[in-house]
Amino acid sequence: MIIKSAEFQCSNTRTDKLPPPELPEYAFIGRSNVGKSSLINMLVQKKGLAKTSQTPGKTQLINHFLINDNWQLVDLPGYGYAKTSKSNRGEWQKFISFYLRNRENLQCVFVLVDSRLDPQKIDIEFCSWLGENGLPFQLIFTKADKQSHVKSDQNVAKFRKSLLEIFEEVPMHYITSAENQQGRNEILNFINELNKSFTR
Repeated sequence: MIIKSAEFQCSNTRTDKLPPPELPEYAFIGRSNVGKSSLINMLVQKKGLAKTSQTPGKTQLINHFLINDNWQLVDLPGYGYAKTSKSNRGEWQKFISFYLRNRENLQCVFVLVDSRLDPQKIDIEFCSWLGENGLPFQLIFTKADKQSHVKSDQNVAKFRKSLLEIFEEVPMHYITSAENQQGRNEILNFINELNKSFTR
């Protein structure tokens, strides 16, 4: 897939104010500071489209971006530690879960996982929640350029093994780097295939 255009649409905490569910939609979510904004900017080749920050929890809204005028990319708030109050975190969780369970044009949730870490309980629990709610998801392992291929592969294998304790089979995964664009074509090709079969 060639990205010809990528435009910010809106930011919301109210699901009733989201764009009409007329185009296929793909949500990106992960633990705070997993490198989500950098990955999104790499995918669409537009530096600064999604705001990056050294502070965990920068994304606090549901952010919609219109890509190629025919599909939507959604940047969701990170789960886990964020520099905000407990009550705020609780509110985020409510509206994120409502969005994920009720958004009719949502085609796939991409769960971002830091490839440098052993399996984190919070990531496993979130994947389990997606499974319990029947939501299709795939795994994106980020920051692969920060370590050797062998180390990335080892951590991916550990994560998949942890998921196999919950799921009969593990969803597809991508090993990525926002720095060298590793995994970009594979993710975009997958989205392109789903777009072809989307019906309103």
